[in-house]
Parts: sequence; structure tokens; C-alpha cells
Amino acid sequence: MKVAVTGAAGFLGTNLLHRLVERGHEVTAIDRVRPTGAVDPNIDWISADVLDPVSMRAALAGAEVVYHLVAVITLAHRHDLAWRVNTEGVRVVAEAAREVGVRRFVHTSSIHSFDQYSCGGRIDESSARSTAANLPVYDRSKWQGEVELRTVIDAGLDAVICNPTGVYGPIDHTGSRINTTLRDAARGLIPVMIGGGFDLVDVRDVADGLLLAAEHGRTGENYLLTGEMVSMLELTRLAAAGNGKRGPAFAIPAKVISAAIPVLEPIGKLFGSDRVSRAAMGALLAAPVVDGAKARAELGYRPRPTADTVRDLIAFYNGDLADRAGASA
Repeated sequence: MKVAVTGAAGFLGTNLLHRLVERGHEVTAIDRVRPTGAVDPNIDWISADVLDPVSMRAALAGAEVVYHLVAVITLAHRHDLAWRVNTEGVRVVAEAAREVGVRRFVHTSSIHSFDQYSCGGRIDESSARSTAANLPVYDRSKWQGEVELRTVIDAGLDAVICNPTGVYGPIDHTGSRINTTLRDAARGLIPVMIGGGFDLVDVRDVADGLLLAAEHGRTGENYLLTGEMVSMLELTRLAAAGNGKRGPAFAIPAKVISAAIPVLEPIGKLFGSDRVSRAAMGALLAAPVVDGAKARAELGYRPRPTADTVRDLIAFYNGDLADRAGASA
């Protein structure tokens, strides 16, 4: 079967391409940057702009299934490109898919399209969405992207929406925030950690969840792709121990860091870092329990344990894990 993947050179895209090729699909990989490395005859790389309807129609022509992964991730409150790509870009790609006759469209949204700060500590697919003006632009744009998609669903596109939680694990050539933190912990470079935690999901499980959504998802439905709730202290200690290093001695409560944000955030910006920012601390403080029961029941989705992901991620950074997404699946 011929499938197309937008954002194919990214973290999730890399892992999804491996899964698709392993299943014998003919893949059109769409991105503005083509990764270096071995050429796979089953992957046809195309450069296209998700904001350009003409180029997207050409790129998606002939595809039966489209996986839309493109997004601009940022912790900023305002970011014009992120807003356009994450909203208008979704609509442009979805409309192109409908116009060329794509059979099924799988959109990768995010847990951030749900309002983590007013959810009462728990999120499922019926929870409140990220509509408040004081939320980071990423949160608001991911929800608005779903709104844009639904207009195309109403026009006849068969599409489903997946909402992964915090994505981490191998294979990562781009250096996500969580992965680089765990890499540093595995090298013994993090003496102290910030408190709080997330629901974290292995990128390989997200790729599998997208495939399951294409096969079994109901048109117009959302599916939360969850992993396990884990504290950042526990996670970094696990990474350090797995590599024979000393982990963080203790965690500074996230509330303490949050109170110091007016001083720490400008300092971080001077060094080009947004790890200690109002948006980052907000996510740590919220730390809602995310209910993945719907994806398990309807899609047959089964994420792996945290320990397995951390082990494989450290092996990847140590060069011991083969450069293929299914190495330990």
C-alpha cells in the first residue's frame, strides 16, 4: 500500500518510517529536509510545504493513507510560524488529502490540545481543551489544528486524531528535551533534578498507535496515546543507574522553581534555553493523570514499561542499539 508521511525527517517520523517499511508499504516521506544516510528504495523523499496547497496535492497524489506529523513545538506564548503550521497547515494538508482521494488521514495532535491546568488532575478524551488566551501558543495551536481538521472531516475526509503524551525514547537524531535530559543523566551530569513529572510514552509505541488508528480508529474520534506517569527524579535516576552513573541526589520542588521564574526565565533566555520557563514549569506542576483506556479498548494499543524505554534510549546513545525503531519492540 502507498502511504505518505508529513514531517518524516523528525523524531516521530523517523520511527514511523521504520514501522511502515517493515510492513512492506511504499512510503512517500514529505519534509523540507532530507536526512543523510542510506537510501531505502521503499521510501521516496519529497520536499513540500504544508502551507502550500499545490505542493501538498502533488505530494499526496496516489497515497491511500496519510500520516500528518508536522508541527512546530515551542514553549513561547506567541510564535507566528508555530500558529500557522499547527493550524492552517493541518487544514491545507487535510484538504489536499481529500481532494486527491486519500482513503484515511491520521492526524498527530498532542496532549497539549487538552487544558492540563484546569482538568482537575485527570484527562480523557472528553476533557476541556486548550482555548484560554494565557496558554502557550503550542497548546492553543494544537487544539485549533483539530478544529481546522474537523471542518475537512465534515466535508467528507475520513480522519482520526491521536494525542500522544510526552514522547521520548530511541531513535532520536534531533535531540528532544526529555531525551537530552536523560542522556545527560546517564552521563552523570545532573546532580539535582526539578520535581514534578509527566505521562511519558515511547516514540515507538506512538508510531504503533498511529498505525492502529489508521486500521481501527473511528472517523472523527480522538485517541490519547499514553505511556506511564513518572517523576523526573525517578526517570533521571533510572537513566543514570542504567549506565552505571550517580543520579540526582534530590529534586527541587517544582513550586519553588516556579516562584523563581521571573528571575530564572530571563537568565535562561540569555543562554538560549527555555527549559526553565513558565510554560515548562506549568506542565510539571499540572502533571495530570492521563487516561489511555479508549486507545487500549478500541485500537488494541499497548505501551511498553518505562524501564524498557530508558534502557533502550541509553543503549542508543551509547551506540549499542541498532538504528532501527523495532530493535527491541
